[in-house]
Amino acid sequence: EEELRKLREETNAETLRQELEKERQRRLELEQRVNEVLKARAEEVPAAQQPAKPQAQANGTDKSSHTVSSRLHKWFCDKFGEYIEDFRFQPEENTVETEEPLSARRLTENMRRLKRGAKPVTNFVKNLSALLDWYSIYTSAIAFIIYINAVWHGWAIPMFLFLAILRLSLNYLIARGWRIQWSIVPEVSEQMEPPKEDLTVSEKFQLVLDVAQKAQNLFGKMADILEKFKNLFMWVQPEITQKLYIALWAAFIASCFLPYRIIGLALGLYAGVKFFLIDFIFKRCPRLRAKYDTPYIIWISLLTDPQLKERSNATVSRRLKCCCSDFGIMFLFLQLQTATARSYVGSSAPTGISKDEDTSRFHTTKRGNFHEVFNLPENERPLPVCENGWRCCLINRDRKMPTDYIRNGVLYVTENYLCFESSKSGSSKRNKVIKLSDITDIQKYKVLSVLPGSGMGIAVSTPSTQKPLVFGAMVHRDEAFEAIFSQYMKITSASSSTES
Repeated sequence: EEELRKLREETNAETLRQELEKERQRRLELEQRVNEVLKARAEEVPAAQQPAKPQAQANGTDKSSHTVSSRLHKWFCDKFGEYIEDFRFQPEENTVETEEPLSARRLTENMRRLKRGAKPVTNFVKNLSALLDWYSIYTSAIAFIIYINAVWHGWAIPMFLFLAILRLSLNYLIARGWRIQWSIVPEVSEQMEPPKEDLTVSEKFQLVLDVAQKAQNLFGKMADILEKFKNLFMWVQPEITQKLYIALWAAFIASCFLPYRIIGLALGLYAGVKFFLIDFIFKRCPRLRAKYDTPYIIWISLLTDPQLKERSNATVSRRLKCCCSDFGIMFLFLQLQTATARSYVGSSAPTGISKDEDTSRFHTTKRGNFHEVFNLPENERPLPVCENGWRCCLINRDRKMPTDYIRNGVLYVTENYLCFESSKSGSSKRNKVIKLSDITDIQKYKVLSVLPGSGMGIAVSTPSTQKPLVFGAMVHRDEAFEAIFSQYMKITSASSSTES
């Protein structure tokens, strides 16, 4: 009973039942009103029909015309009602496309589909380039003669339409089972690798890298083309855009005064001679192309946005060099001042402190003096290899809290200690100081086994930790490991010699 009561309270069954009863009462009242209205109309219709009968008999033509108009209206609605309904505006539906999860099998399948889908286009481009490069002399000569005759007689558009119809006819025959192979460039059969069912993690990672590299190169080429067109029309390089501006004005004036047939004939002849003869000569003679091929010269001289940025940076650096040359005397004067100041500081230093101790006293980190940050003696300073430290993250696998598990900071090595300065907090509690003589094991470490390479971490084992401390994400890992390991070996060899 308690469960039923709770269920009733949660579902509000009583309120729903009351609303349902109210709706039933409303429905009954509406039915009664409709019945009353129908009865009233039924009583009015016979009363109106009795006096109107002689008039209806007298006006038979009006009745026949009314029926004809109703029939026409019905026929019009039956024929065109569906089309009229199509013009009703409806709110747009916001459809959200579902994205498929990343899968190596799906990725390889899509790559092969893209390659198969682009094969007709690539074959057409290869055949066209081979035709223009006179790969087959007889075929290119016949095509050139047919094209020039078609352009001269004004049959260029019918010729292209006929070629499209011929291509569709050949595709129909190929679909029906005919073996028709026509290509200027001989096709090379590529061996298709069978799809693998299960890929290892390294193979999946390599596949993703290959796809990312291809996408990067493709997007880079497309971006270069678009940026060149944008810079051409935006007057970024006025000396190049000026040529396009003059050519457009010449084409506009010619289109206003010359008939379109002459313009089409001139353009067709120019295109045939340009693509079949001039480009063939320019490709065989690069020096002529670099001197006289105007479209090629314009396209090569157009710059992309990164190239423009590099050029602007180069000009700024040149200006800075000129300014620096003007201030050369002032710079020499400042050097003399710093040299005198250093000599003054060296002379004012106490005699009981050596040079190394003096430099270690003034060595500082981002938080303050080195020996104060890590609570070390003043003679402990970073080795010359790591004066600025190595950026890394400390992974303490003994801790369970995320804030204590990973810490970003800087790693230093001194003559006797390994010091880690955390970058999140200013307190010294988050810093880590490890005595080199207490280290039991030190080795290179790979944080993520999925990634290729030898890793970017160093694992340090001490008696106070159950799991080794890992200093990961080190860009100069090998350099840091050699410095730490060599200093560790010096400390261990010195301690073993003293014990012996």
